[in-house]
Amino acid sequence: MTAKASRKDGPSKNGKKAPGPGATAPRNYGLPLPGVNDQEFGGSLIVIEGMDGSGRSTQISLLTEWLESEGFAVETMGLRRSGLVAKDIDALLAENTITRMTLTLMYATDFYDQLEHRIIPALRSDFVVLADRYFYTLIARAVARGIERDYLNGLYEMAVRPDLTFWLNVHPEVAFEREFRKSHAISYWESGRDLSLSDDLFKSFILYQAKIKKEFESLSEGHGFLALDGEASVVSVNNELRKRIAAHLGIQHTHYRPSAALAPLWR
Repeated sequence: MTAKASRKDGPSKNGKKAPGPGATAPRNYGLPLPGVNDQEFGGSLIVIEGMDGSGRSTQISLLTEWLESEGFAVETMGLRRSGLVAKDIDALLAENTITRMTLTLMYATDFYDQLEHRIIPALRSDFVVLADRYFYTLIARAVARGIERDYLNGLYEMAVRPDLTFWLNVHPEVAFEREFRKSHAISYWESGRDLSLSDDLFKSFILYQAKIKKEFESLSEGHGFLALDGEASVVSVNNELRKRIAAHLGIQHTHYRPSAALAPLWR
């Protein structure tokens, strides 16, 4: 598909692009990535955050189809998808043998590898990048496991900042019910079992995800997340996402009906 320019921003008084409506922050702050100038980016980076069970992946699939139908080229990214260390992280998580700091650094490596090889090239090529979680989740998880916030802020200081960050906010109890209904199992790590919060799986999940939710509340204030009710229907959440994204990208009409392949998600 031919890429289509994805920003309607005009130049600001200082010659830089003014942020689009709802932009969370300048793309870079602190130490810029070597060799990266965000003025080269014609694309937009849009992040969907939220705990497991919040509906992120469903919304990413629907938004990808909608944006492509509007003529935009789309790239996606998420956690543990780099060609460098994703398989290694999966193996270590499966064995439950990794320390908290090693896990933090492995995830950071995965993130920066995708940033260099997927996100930045896509933004330079005028793509819309849809991120199924971003480094904010990595910070929230690490803080919940006792890693210092200042250390984590420094670790991700050079990360490209999104144009829009949405947070699908759900209660931990709702997330548990959705996850268990989907796979009839709950992840060891997503339930925080490594933290020895409780011998009961349900209680451990609730306690751990409550910690994550608290960190997201703090991150939302500091980074200007656009919080949405993740417990609303898929259609309702998608309508709100499309409205906000359309305003940022200059899309005039937001009507969308999913294809037959995605119709089962439309509920």
